[in-house]
Amino acid sequence: MLDSFFKPSSVAVIGASREPGKVGYEILKNILSSGYKGKVYPINPNATEIQGVKCYPSILDVPEPIDLGVVTLPPTLVTRIANEAATKGLKGLVIISAGFKEAGSEGAKLEQEIADICHRAGIRLLGPNCLGIIDTFTPLNASFSPDTPKLGSIAFVSQSGALGTAVLDWAVAERMGFSKFVSLGNKADLNECDILDALADEEETKVILLYLESVTDGERFLKSATTVTQKKPVIVLKSGVSAAGARAASSHTGAMAGSDLVFNVAFAQTGVVRVSTTAELFDLAIAFSTQPIPAGGNVAIVTNAGGPGVLATDACERYNLKVAPVRPETVEKLRSKLPPASGFFNPIDILGDAPASRYRFALETMMDNPDVDSLLVILTPQAMTEPEDTAKAVIEVSARFRNKPMTASFIGGGAVQKAITLLEEAQIPCYQFPESAIEAIAELTKYGERVKTTRIDTFPTIIVNRQKAAEILKSVRGGDRLTLFASEASQLASAYGIPTPLIELATTADEAALAAARLGYPVVLKIESPQILHKSDIGGVKLNVTSEQEVRDSFYELIGRARIFYPSATVIGVNVQKMVPQGREMIVGMTRDLTFGPMVMFGLGGIYVNFLKDVAFRLAPLSQEAALEMIQVTKAYTLLRGIRGEAASDIDSVVDVLLKVSKLVTDFPEINELDINPLLVYDKGKGSLALDFKVVITH
Repeated sequence: MLDSFFKPSSVAVIGASREPGKVGYEILKNILSSGYKGKVYPINPNATEIQGVKCYPSILDVPEPIDLGVVTLPPTLVTRIANEAATKGLKGLVIISAGFKEAGSEGAKLEQEIADICHRAGIRLLGPNCLGIIDTFTPLNASFSPDTPKLGSIAFVSQSGALGTAVLDWAVAERMGFSKFVSLGNKADLNECDILDALADEEETKVILLYLESVTDGERFLKSATTVTQKKPVIVLKSGVSAAGARAASSHTGAMAGSDLVFNVAFAQTGVVRVSTTAELFDLAIAFSTQPIPAGGNVAIVTNAGGPGVLATDACERYNLKVAPVRPETVEKLRSKLPPASGFFNPIDILGDAPASRYRFALETMMDNPDVDSLLVILTPQAMTEPEDTAKAVIEVSARFRNKPMTASFIGGGAVQKAITLLEEAQIPCYQFPESAIEAIAELTKYGERVKTTRIDTFPTIIVNRQKAAEILKSVRGGDRLTLFASEASQLASAYGIPTPLIELATTADEAALAAARLGYPVVLKIESPQILHKSDIGGVKLNVTSEQEVRDSFYELIGRARIFYPSATVIGVNVQKMVPQGREMIVGMTRDLTFGPMVMFGLGGIYVNFLKDVAFRLAPLSQEAALEMIQVTKAYTLLRGIRGEAASDIDSVVDVLLKVSKLVTDFPEINELDINPLLVYDKGKGSLALDFKVVITH
């Protein structure tokens, strides 16, 4: 709980100003005009009274305790204020002031110093460089927003103060209600996880909106978001999604894991709803804050225009919803009062001349249908249309069927504006176009399905040789390398029970011949070089080598090819590996994200992996259920199950490999990238084999 911010018994405005237009003046004005019932203390050594309220030179001069301090002073003075707050025993500080880490290294040092003071004193800190905080239920507006939004059930948390100001201004104009508004600023202490945790069990908030530019603590975010989304929806608009942010990567997995993909994976795993525009953010917020969660995905569409009805139907398919079936008895009931030319089989087209009474009948009939889980009503203004009376009919029918969500799309301008206002005041979402309404229904439905499905994840015990793995990685670091040799990677895999074929590194043709004799023919030869990662691209692999002479010839050929195509590469030698039977080629990989940690990949493998991109990602550690789900969401799963009479593959062995890779990369944070390509999967009961195991570490 963060009651010292949302429900403080007293607030000090430190840097209160006598000049209208100054931040210190406007914040004090907002607190007083918001209806705040607690004590307010303006702090200014050069004034005795501001806006009719007694002023104090310092918070240390205030005789009573202070819960919350709102600081508007220049950054150079804030360290002193933080120390005074510690002495006074404040519980919370909101630092509005800018000029901290966003301004450079000196500002960053100052910000850290202030955060350390607050931490030692047990003071929670919001900001710096933020807009402030609003709680409409307290009520308290401790921000420099020009207006206070009306009472509502939406909490909006923004990392951008400028966007927050614009949204608050828009919300007032659109009559949208908020329960809370929090501007995070630089997140020196309080971050998105703290706010999520505080709002999780708060009854006043039905839906939480987040605008994020970054996530401070990925591991904590996963836990907080997973907990909160089981209680109420969380909708996120995350900026910074361009491909330009993707880092260079040497593995297949890293190449396909762009900078934004990990956020999609994190949000999907935690049940967070991600949107790509500000309009979507608030479209969904309105739906979640006003409508019940549907029991299923069957949608009824009632319209007075065929075209918009078809568009809504297409949108249902696009968003994995079903157009609700219409029972024969329902069709007969509709026929009894609708014109013969109407459409009776969903979308229900009640024709362009439909008055409000026709809408009312169709809406009641469809909402009463047990096969209907939610309903969209569409209106386009014709000469005979009654927009306002129709809106009243929609409101009344919705009130009768409170367990089913109803959304509207009244398409047009001035002719439908009064009707739209009536719907919005009655808390029925009305969208400009039907596709947006269907998207909102789809997100309501997905959220309901997730909340109903309470999966208990299992994490089986995996027996590993962690000491051996640690020794291998230490040896690589000692050799001043980042990429493991194939033989080292094979040993690392074996330490964690990941099946790999026997492999030996040969630095001469004689060593290659002896290795082949030990392993047994036929063998495979592969060039070994830290710089040559994709060996087949230069013909650096020789398959099905069956004799000693062929081994020797192949050794020299591979060395020669490496020197031609990569003259500056360090060629270590040639790996000799036992030839293994062909299986279905899959890929398992991992790339480590700086925010969320190891992200595991599974998909269709082989040489076309980067082109087909039939892959799925999950953040480690993986449960048994998550590993199987990764496989099932890919097209490769169809191949593994067996098609056109083929035998089914050993899917259980793939799950086992995924779990062991997940444990390996969780146990060793220095593993930066990992690829098994291909992972050969054999028929059911015959296992899998990591044919090519590539590992890149960090120092």
